[in-house]
Amino acid sequence: MAECIFCKIIEGEIPSFKVYEDDWVLSFADINPIAEGHTLIIPKKHVRNLWEIDEESLTAVHLASIKIVDAMRESLQTTGVAALQLNGEGAGQEVDHYHLHLIPRLKDTPPLPVARWKITPGDMDKVAGTAEKIRSAIR
Repeated sequence: MAECIFCKIIEGEIPSFKVYEDDWVLSFADINPIAEGHTLIIPKKHVRNLWEIDEESLTAVHLASIKIVDAMRESLQTTGVAALQLNGEGAGQEVDHYHLHLIPRLKDTPPLPVARWKITPGDMDKVAGTAEKIRSAIR
């Protein structure tokens, strides 16, 4: 897609700090990192989100994530890695090309706000009703 910044990175029109690449995906350092080592993985095929991504591209992104988180653990001595993937404007997706954020967690760094929330028991009837709505819509 001509206007997609990630497609331009794939084509080499915009420079990046490449971390990993294969036939299906490209991974590079996020230039606006939340934490040291923040890395993105994108499919080479332009798809906007989970509603559009094909199974092969989705699988390739997540298989690459295993290699990258292993490398993060070894090279950065991570205590964990947050995998964050947003879909659509309502979820805060800013680049309209499917991407997975890998955010290393290092010793003595503050928790990510998205990884910590107050656990509040839900209304079980409402939880069950919502689960049923979703379940009945699965094709």
